[in-house]
Amino acid sequence: MTMPLLRRGFLQGSALAAAGLAVHGLSAGRSQEPERPAYAGFWPALVCGAIGVRADQRQALEFAVKFGFRAVEPQVGYLQGLSDEELAELRGEMEAKGVVWSAAGLPVDFRGETDAFTRSLRTLPAFAAGLRRAGVDRVGTWISPTHKTQTYRANFRLHAVRLRAVADILDDFGVRLSLEYVGPKTSWSAGRFPFIHTLAEMKELVAEIGHPCVGYTLDSWHWYTAGESAKDIKTIRGGDVLIVHLNDAPADVPVDRQIDNVRDLPTATGVIDLKTFLGTLAEIGFEGPVYVEPFQRSLAELEPEEAVRRTAEALRRALALVP
Repeated sequence: MTMPLLRRGFLQGSALAAAGLAVHGLSAGRSQEPERPAYAGFWPALVCGAIGVRADQRQALEFAVKFGFRAVEPQVGYLQGLSDEELAELRGEMEAKGVVWSAAGLPVDFRGETDAFTRSLRTLPAFAAGLRRAGVDRVGTWISPTHKTQTYRANFRLHAVRLRAVADILDDFGVRLSLEYVGPKTSWSAGRFPFIHTLAEMKELVAEIGHPCVGYTLDSWHWYTAGESAKDIKTIRGGDVLIVHLNDAPADVPVDRQIDNVRDLPTATGVIDLKTFLGTLAEIGFEGPVYVEPFQRSLAELEPEEAVRRTAEALRRALALVP
């Protein structure tokens, strides 16, 4: 619960690069209210865990403001522990600084055994109530692309039933559920029974769940490794895309040999056509959080502030691809 040197030649020099920072709302480290991106539907989001940075909610918010992010991940446990007064103060501070929530992760074990699913589902109403109280309106999760024992059809039925139960609860609290497929062949071919690993298959699952609060997480990495194009993105409504992840892929690796946890920051290699990916999302009217998820050890080993700075720069370069 997860953004792809540039084709414009790094905005053709330092003067234009500085302008690009303002256009896309990602500063070079100055503490200021971020400007809005040229396409306002993209909310550059800071999700510290996705870049290996350990930061509490206050630290994450400080990083977001300093480096010009538009959204920040909610840490639900922390938010649930705040009094009404403390939460109101935090939300007021965020509003004043132009920062909104991105998305929370789904705490339900829908992939495991029945008992584990049932126990975790019982905790969901309190969790969702905490989200509504804090003003968080979406949660995200991913679908495993393979199973050791369940055939595709059996696994499909199980996912539809369980995720429909999850959606029913979330919808009672005004929270939407965002589902992400995992595209690499090295992932879906790793187990005995391959499962959903394309947008077309995910659309079938969403249709079977049949709940209006369910939407999609689109990741440039999975879009690329699934062999998809702008045409695929255009088959869904922008309002049903709830979360976007931006990543790039290692160079000189065939697409069917790309490994899911070996990625790069967006625009680092140019392997993934982020201009088409982002441009198509803008065309269909997507509005929501956009963040990176590179699983990059070298990024996680940096000092937290430096890791956030590099992430902000990568996001800024990627979003500069959209007119």
